[in-house]
Amino acid sequence: MNLCRKDPGQPTDSYYEIRAGYPDVPVTNFRIKAGKTLSVRRWRAAFTPEGYLDIGKCLNRINYGGIHPSIRGEVWEFLLGCYDPKSTFDEREKIRQRRRDQYAELKESCSRMFPVVGSGKFITARVVTANGDPIHDPAVLPDTNLENLPIPQSQETVGPIPDTVDSQEHDKEIIQWKRALHQIGLDVVRTDRSLTFYEKQENLAKLWDVLAVYAWYDKDVGYGQGMSDICSPMILLFENEADAFWCFERLMRRLRGNFRCTANNSVGVEAQLDILANINQVVNPKLHQHLEHLGGGGYLFAFRMLMVSFRREFSFGDSLYLWEMMWALEYDPELFSIYEGSETHNNNDAHKPTRISSRQYGKYERATRRNRSGSRNGSGSGSGAPLPISAFVVASVLKDRNDKLLREARGLDDVVKILNDMSGNMDAKKVCRGAMKIYKKYLKRQKRDSGKRTSFFGFF
Repeated sequence: MNLCRKDPGQPTDSYYEIRAGYPDVPVTNFRIKAGKTLSVRRWRAAFTPEGYLDIGKCLNRINYGGIHPSIRGEVWEFLLGCYDPKSTFDEREKIRQRRRDQYAELKESCSRMFPVVGSGKFITARVVTANGDPIHDPAVLPDTNLENLPIPQSQETVGPIPDTVDSQEHDKEIIQWKRALHQIGLDVVRTDRSLTFYEKQENLAKLWDVLAVYAWYDKDVGYGQGMSDICSPMILLFENEADAFWCFERLMRRLRGNFRCTANNSVGVEAQLDILANINQVVNPKLHQHLEHLGGGGYLFAFRMLMVSFRREFSFGDSLYLWEMMWALEYDPELFSIYEGSETHNNNDAHKPTRISSRQYGKYERATRRNRSGSRNGSGSGSGAPLPISAFVVASVLKDRNDKLLREARGLDDVVKILNDMSGNMDAKKVCRGAMKIYKKYLKRQKRDSGKRTSFFGFF
């Protein structure tokens, strides 16, 4: 069956079936539209016979109509920097196989430490104390068949660890990892539970395995609540578990700061909230002043939006559409080189494209680069690290409810209620386009204010 020839107005919810008994689940506003959505045919046509991808041909199409669900996974791998557009089919296949082998080794290491990993089961109760002593919880055994699994081997089987301070630190890492496993299980059974896909135990176990392996792979971050919302779409889109893991890992490179905490505060989200406050103060000073008056000048009410990248504010289908639009707008063709370097390329391939034209960058990334270039020449309006598009997306959401917030919000509880009432009813395309308009407005006003300051000091 040719998936490209479906009804051009078909909603993508038909690809993400809702379980019976969930009548109030919001439906997606995103519809597959011929001539706007990135189709299978247009995606395939963007590759040369060798496999080089002209991703510039796809970015605008994604911004206007998203990605056809049948190719969403493979397009995401490029948008997230899993593969270099300048690589060939053969090069990508070698990279894919190498990563699958690496994931198999990681999973095997985790399985040796805790045999439930890879067993098709998962846990929802604690299995170790703070000191690492095993907890034989009766609630765990029936659900996992732990009593029938092989006894975990000692930590020496994970790798040759000398009996030193390093060994003690390694023991602490294992205990910390095992203590997170039950929380992963609790979150897994709550994540996207309305989807028919997660009626199957094997899919729940697959999500648990990927999150458990990631918690061991990235020990600095481990596991934090909300990661299951980020990972769930990957499990649904990729049949191969290793491919799902590495796509999730690439996305976490962008979001891991959200889950790194100091003194119970998220480093990444706190920084984004500060940026959001500055943006709203510049482009919507009246609303910013009103929120400050209500005690919301720190914009903590937007914490969840930024933490899990809007997964709770949009329907399942629309959240995926919003993600891919944001990634397309921010796309940098050098992502793969930044992540993995150029050692995977065949330097003797004289036909490999080398020059990167501006059209290979996302629209937001192009504007950001122009602004940074202007700053270095003394004529721009910004400096330092690039501003995340996520902050402008939240600013767009606030603008959409500007009048209601000004008219009805008499306290922070009202602000939260007004924003929560939007959940599941927002238009991802509208919000993303609004974010770009706010970004341009922000740069324009910053440039204007910068010019005024220059004139003022020049007067003296």
